[in-house]
Amino acid sequence: MDVTRADDPPADYARRARELAPELAAAADEIERRRELPEPVVDALVERGLFRLLLPRSLGGAELLPADFVPVIEEIAKADASTAWCLNQASGCSMTAAYLDPEAACEIFGGPRGILAWGPGPGTARVIAGGYRVSAKWSFASGSHNASWLGCHVPILETDGAPRLHPDGSPVVRTMLFPKSRAKMTDIWQVIGLKGTGSDQFSVEDLFVPERHSATRDDGTRREKGLLYRFSSLQLYAAGFAGVAMGIARSTLDAFVALARDKIPFRSTGALRDNQLIQSQVAQAEARLAAARAFLLGSLEEITAEIARVGHITLDHRMTVRLASTFAIHQSLQVVDTAYHAAGSTAIFEANPFERRFRDIHTVSQQLQGRQEHFETVGQYLLGLDPGSLMWL
Repeated sequence: MDVTRADDPPADYARRARELAPELAAAADEIERRRELPEPVVDALVERGLFRLLLPRSLGGAELLPADFVPVIEEIAKADASTAWCLNQASGCSMTAAYLDPEAACEIFGGPRGILAWGPGPGTARVIAGGYRVSAKWSFASGSHNASWLGCHVPILETDGAPRLHPDGSPVVRTMLFPKSRAKMTDIWQVIGLKGTGSDQFSVEDLFVPERHSATRDDGTRREKGLLYRFSSLQLYAAGFAGVAMGIARSTLDAFVALARDKIPFRSTGALRDNQLIQSQVAQAEARLAAARAFLLGSLEEITAEIARVGHITLDHRMTVRLASTFAIHQSLQVVDTAYHAAGSTAIFEANPFERRFRDIHTVSQQLQGRQEHFETVGQYLLGLDPGSLMWL
């Protein structure tokens, strides 16, 4: 296993992403048509270490801090949003390695194709000798087509079927990991956007999962002490999927600026860029995107520095990440909508660089990380009210 040494120069993963962008852009039609990442694309991502961005250095990972990670996802999303979504999902999953026994973590993530995927859904894990019996069905397993392992978060049942509870009465939930070959896959991903993520359904029935292939994600079981792992995968999912949205918005706005230089609308005597309304819209779109990006990356840098000082992430930090991430997604949505409508009929043709990005950004905004309810939760907190469930923070 190629483990990064402490004295190795840091790799520029954003540069690697930019260098790969032309290959991804050329494969975008195939990714959409096949509804998965083709093997040459997966091989290129693996070769550049892009599935190992949040994996511990002890396993040969990059262990990037959040403000360094998000721009990598953003660069990939400029070329193809589905690829960026799969990378972000797999990266968040890989943070589980910080909570596993070293030998188990190496077994799952040690090889170059150690890629984990999972998705939400109901299920249970019953305690038995040496591990658990797991039965459940889960959906939205983004990147499952190129994954080698699958996982799930399920409540634990004792041998007598009674739920295992924390002292406060809440259910104990553990993450179960198992080879993809042990699960039944069902094709459900017939959608309007992010088609290439292959976010299918998977299920297992009475599957034995050994204790070493399960983990509980809390500070008491974390074996990796790096600063990255003071964050949870939830914060990296939020920030990373915001990076997907910002990458889509950046490429859409750039494409519109290029179009506006030459396109002369029907019954117009001048190019789009000569229209005063278009000029104003472009300026405001640029401001929206720049403000959202600065808020998100600046907050991540400040929070990382604060965590390094105090030793843990706080509820205030979590609220800020949630607010900045949701804000970035919705500002990116507005930027894409502005460019799409300003482009006129040009935007509706599949051959032009607007139609797919329009569908992709609207799919991003419909996912968990883009929910409008997140603004309500943060608003309640800022106003001194009980924000209710904090499970998605």
